[in-house]
Amino acid sequence: MIRRMRNEKEAKNMPMANPDEAKKEAPGLRVGVNAWKWPPVWPYDNNFFKRKSEMTGKNNAANPMLNMMNPMDAFEKKDVPEVDENVFDSLKWWEEKKDVITDLDERVAAKISSHYSFYLRDGMSVLELGAAENSYLPEGLKLNRHVGVGAVKSQMESNPSITESLVVDLNDVVEDEGIKSVELAALGRDTFDAVLMANTIDFLNNPREVFKSAWRALKPGGIMIVPFLAKNAYVDKFDDAFTKQWRDMTDDQHMWVAGSFFQFSAGEGWEGLKGFDISPEGAKKLDDEGGVLSKLKQVDKDVPPGAYVVQARKNFEAEEVDESDIEGYIKSKMWMLPTLEDRDKKLVTPRLARAYEALDTEEEKEKMLGHFDSLPKIYASLIKMDQFAFTFSMQAQLAADLLGDPDFTGSDIQINNMKMGLGLRKPSADFWAPVGKLTAAMKPEDKVNLLAYIVPRFGSDNPAQQESLSAFVSGLEPTFAVIRSKCPNMKEADVQLVGSELLAAEVLTPGRSSREEFALWLGALTDVDLEFILAKRNSFKQDATKELEAFQKKREDDAQAITDRRTKIQEQVTYARENRTTIFNPRTGKIEQVEPPKKGIFGTGIELPFGN
Repeated sequence: MIRRMRNEKEAKNMPMANPDEAKKEAPGLRVGVNAWKWPPVWPYDNNFFKRKSEMTGKNNAANPMLNMMNPMDAFEKKDVPEVDENVFDSLKWWEEKKDVITDLDERVAAKISSHYSFYLRDGMSVLELGAAENSYLPEGLKLNRHVGVGAVKSQMESNPSITESLVVDLNDVVEDEGIKSVELAALGRDTFDAVLMANTIDFLNNPREVFKSAWRALKPGGIMIVPFLAKNAYVDKFDDAFTKQWRDMTDDQHMWVAGSFFQFSAGEGWEGLKGFDISPEGAKKLDDEGGVLSKLKQVDKDVPPGAYVVQARKNFEAEEVDESDIEGYIKSKMWMLPTLEDRDKKLVTPRLARAYEALDTEEEKEKMLGHFDSLPKIYASLIKMDQFAFTFSMQAQLAADLLGDPDFTGSDIQINNMKMGLGLRKPSADFWAPVGKLTAAMKPEDKVNLLAYIVPRFGSDNPAQQESLSAFVSGLEPTFAVIRSKCPNMKEADVQLVGSELLAAEVLTPGRSSREEFALWLGALTDVDLEFILAKRNSFKQDATKELEAFQKKREDDAQAITDRRTKIQEQVTYARENRTTIFNPRTGKIEQVEPPKKGIFGTGIELPFGN
């Protein structure tokens, strides 16, 4: 029993990183690049990053259940901002604590300094977030520039390494954008070789925004290093400033939470995400379960606290469009887009790539790429939709279809009309109310296609476009009547689908067909023609679905092939190391033959019956 418990404990604490990965990094690698797993969306509620004094217990997660293009149930929701009377004033609190020194255990400080020495080099420019009186930099390191960003000016002024300092409240942010500071933004984008943030994540109300600002400040390939200590390291000094996540979670969980800040701030805009346990010998470890020995350690002043690091590098963003990998280019442009969850980005990216490839001219493609900043405005509205009636895949398809239309600019007029079409605002009496009523039988996915075609037609200064919109809405009912008379057995949903799409294709584009010309053309069609149009329309839909599925499968197969290739190379390297028969002899300067190492006890080749 004891042996089994010991084995289970050892297995639990085995590093989740391969040996070759560890050889390239600083000591203590615990979580390797491929070990992290994340949910599809930001998993934390509003109270997770609040302090005890700020807890409200309120739940603001409700979304309206609305019907797309259905004016009978539509209404306009007005968001009422919640006033929090218990806001924690970070700058005031830390200023009052300015004489309280962190007084880091010298063994822990040495570990942090040693870790930094593996990644920092002379001549680098460094941004330090949460800077105070000590940066724990390696002795003798000569930085070209060291900008400290902290809460207390006097503490940073006493730090001999800092060359310039800014007093900034890291908890004052623009939601989904970054830290709210003109001075910090003035430091520029792609400016620093490294961003350090030691012993600071435990006090952040809005960590995702802080990591977004850090990503912008880093040069491509630059590294962000985030050391932190065990949760009880200085609880006696700064308990009131700790957030709920720090108080409630274990040190092991803190490492994964810190990793999630990288993931949910810029996603694949970060690369090489790793977690380290750099605790000094004898420190309280991640696996301590709070037993008697653990409690004795906590009261023993000579036992250092555990120390950990999570870090990643800024990925290189595509600067030019690569027609051979348009999805990769689009993906890099999505890294820092606000509002969209990681799930949304993964769903919409391949659809945007397909929409881009379907455009005919370079001008249209440039327009589409130039309108990517409209995606957050689209998704800010889609967040309020019922995800069961209007799935995430349908949301992604609507967004991709809108951006793929050369006339879509994301103007306020177009976004407002999209909201009316989705039932998120009271529909206009002269357009969206009748359109919603007359197309009520259509399938939701068909409504999405129609909506994506209609919305870009709004916001034009062209009087002919306004006339076309009027012709469309007034032409729906007579168009459906003609189709019903010619095809009495056609389902009403199909009648509305064929009629609305034929009318939209011919009438909504100024100069293509007048309402009268369309009526003559529709009257000349037979029931066979209309059934053929419906069948063709459905085949397009089926083909598009199959193409998307094939496209997604190819991406999965390519990713798996890369993983398999890496695994095979790793196996070959491991085999070569274990079985190599030649080695370079530095004394002779020659490659010499050697015998492969023998297995068994002490390399004798003798195997014990019960194992080594």
